[in-house]
Amino acid sequence: MNGSSVAAFFQQLSRTSIHLRNMSSAFPVTAAIQEKLTAAFEPTHLDVINESHMHNVPKNSETHFKVVVVSSQFESVKTPIQRHRLINAALAKELEGPVHALSIVAKSPSQWEKNQVISASPSCKGGDGSLPKRNG
Repeated sequence: MNGSSVAAFFQQLSRTSIHLRNMSSAFPVTAAIQEKLTAAFEPTHLDVINESHMHNVPKNSETHFKVVVVSSQFESVKTPIQRHRLINAALAKELEGPVHALSIVAKSPSQWEKNQVISASPSCKGGDGSLPKRNG
């Protein structure tokens, strides 16, 4: 790598770092989920998808999520329920508070390599009325 390539790399890294800091202040629950799942599973692929907009909640809510976690740790954890329990444990604080619903896709790298299709989440059916109403 020459001097200009190194400078360009660090400039891009700085922009990425600023973007992540801004995201964590604007969407703290999303950032916390991403950080905790990264620390717990060292995923080769991670998607944290805020699906709150699909539900009857205020704009910019962070209450409904889908996570896609691909980790070599899941090679030895064979059943989906065991994988889900591990993810739920990593996100226990979020599930006690701001997160109302969590959809989980947990795959090993070999499973992900064979099938990267993630099903769309269903439309909201109105819920049980326990969440604040959408405004706007």
